[in-house]
Amino acid sequence: MSERGTDDTAEMPQPTLFSRIIAGELPGRFVWRDDEKVAFLTIAPIQPGHVLVVPVEPIDHWLDVPAGLWADMNELARRIGEAQMAAFSPNRIGLIVAGLEVPHCHLHVIPIETEADLNFAHADQGASAEALDAAAQAIRQHLPGAAAA
Repeated sequence: MSERGTDDTAEMPQPTLFSRIIAGELPGRFVWRDDEKVAFLTIAPIQPGHVLVVPVEPIDHWLDVPAGLWADMNELARRIGEAQMAAFSPNRIGLIVAGLEVPHCHLHVIPIETEADLNFAHADQGASAEALDAAAQAIRQHLPGAAAA
């Protein structure tokens, strides 16, 4: 039982959206994949190159992620941020943990120019497949060990 009163060992009633992407049931533009974590572009980026770092296991709340996995996720987010800096030359890389949209812990790694670029109300709900593919490829080119396209 977590400190929030949830049973962390209970199975989720249905696969999360992210679990379905990880399983290949839904398409994903992966830039990283290993046994414990993945990273893929969101389909509604708030800035071009907006990536989600997600544990393979569908853990709802970030406070329930085991410490070692949490450290690995943050290290991957740092490496992705370095790749985003090389690919897009933004002023900064933003990192957000919100966890309200999908009940599966995830880190948002976002190339930004100003703090205003972190506003989810500005998400591009109509991002083209071509733009998403190009952003994923640009990140992969600068990310050693990146997932194959």
